Amino acid sequence: MADSARSLDETARHGGKAGRFSGMGPFMLVWSGQAISLVGNSVLRFAFVFETWSATGRATALTTLSLCALLPQVLLSPLAGAFVDRVSRRTALQLADGGGLLIVALLSVLHFTGGLRTWEVYAAVMLLGSAAAFQFPALGAAVPLLVDKGQLQRANSLLASAKSTADVGGPALGGLLVAFSGLGFILVADLVSFALALAAVRVVRMRGDTGPAKKAAGGPRKRLTAEALEGMRFLFRYPSLRDLMLAFCVVNLVMVFGFAAVQPMVLARSGGETAALASVNTAIGVGGVAGGLLMAAWNGPRNRARGMLLGIIGMCLSAQVAMALAGGVAGWCAAILVGAALMPMINGTMQAIVQTKVPQEWHGRVFGAVMFLSQLSVPLATAVSGPLADHVFEPQAADGTGIFVVLGPLVGDGPGSGMAAMLLIAGLCGIAVGVLSMTRRTVREIDTLLPDVADDTPDPAEDSARPGDPEASENPDVPDNPDNPGSRELVEG
Repeated sequence: MADSARSLDETARHGGKAGRFSGMGPFMLVWSGQAISLVGNSVLRFAFVFETWSATGRATALTTLSLCALLPQVLLSPLAGAFVDRVSRRTALQLADGGGLLIVALLSVLHFTGGLRTWEVYAAVMLLGSAAAFQFPALGAAVPLLVDKGQLQRANSLLASAKSTADVGGPALGGLLVAFSGLGFILVADLVSFALALAAVRVVRMRGDTGPAKKAAGGPRKRLTAEALEGMRFLFRYPSLRDLMLAFCVVNLVMVFGFAAVQPMVLARSGGETAALASVNTAIGVGGVAGGLLMAAWNGPRNRARGMLLGIIGMCLSAQVAMALAGGVAGWCAAILVGAALMPMINGTMQAIVQTKVPQEWHGRVFGAVMFLSQLSVPLATAVSGPLADHVFEPQAADGTGIFVVLGPLVGDGPGSGMAAMLLIAGLCGIAVGVLSMTRRTVREIDTLLPDVADDTPDPAEDSARPGDPEASENPDVPDNPDNPGSRELVEG
């Protein structure tokens, strides 16, 4: 197996010409392991939801379980990214997969020796969320070492497709395994999935994975928290990266706010039909898988920033505006399927931009910052959307007051109309952000203003005249390039 992996690595090194996926052998091996692990984790999460509900019978318990998984992943991402930059990319991936394997192994021991208690499940989910915090920055930093630059959008889209597959296939498979085999078998299966992911990382060689960049001679190592903050500062140091990330984060906030109302809206407008909700959820999964595969075959838009922004506008228009105005299950499924299909292009393109514009030695910290900024909106928007739907939008929709004097003819006044209005407003806001970002030269022409970094890019922390720093001289005629000290882009487009 190791010989095969080395052979595949040589193909990638020389940029094979066999076809669209030439040179992607090492990545495909790692991707296969990660995809299997994602499915295994999704099955285990479903089993934990079922076990927690059976033990407590309370919705609050399930909400707490979700927060236990999400919050460690979001809050630890900047620190995890800084740690990823302190070790080799292979080591970072091995620690992420190995940490998950050890946690599931401990859970298996507890289960087979006396059964899992509810608090132990909560603690385990928090630990798994902590291990997942390392996964995104580690994978984001490792992908450029596994494929050529021209294949980055394709590789990132395949990763997005694997996640969509796990999201739609995991619960379905989990339901069958819970019914016919029980939690014990699921734990063992997840152990095997982590082992396969770890084995794939072990046998694949990563080009240029020489470990952390050398620090200045005699210079003390900074604290991990200080290095984590450097990832945030790096994103905001260059106007193009800053404006792109701000647009991405604002869109993510309004989209999460709208999507939080999708499931209750479908149930309310369909009279509580679980088949309608299942159809919509299936459409989301199918759209995500199909979009990732199509993006992998296409390799994405040539103008990445414009393509990403057009994807955002299209997703808001379909999955939110059209979803809010649709009047039945068929319309909901069609609208949200299109939106879900655009998601891998948006995420894959965003990651490819970061991978090519940010020096390799900064990838961990920057991807940790991206994860933190983009996911921080999830608990916030989720927490706000529920009370607004119950106490503001739904009552006003029923009475035809407030904003529903205008929106009433569009969304109606029956159950779920208030949540449909939330989805419509979120979509319109997302479209506005996409259009506004398109007017900004810093975002629209990021590939011109911020050329790709070279492989031997110096560490920006060691350069007092890095572009975008307050000390750097302003020269609007020179691109804002992290690889060209002394140059700086115009802040205004």
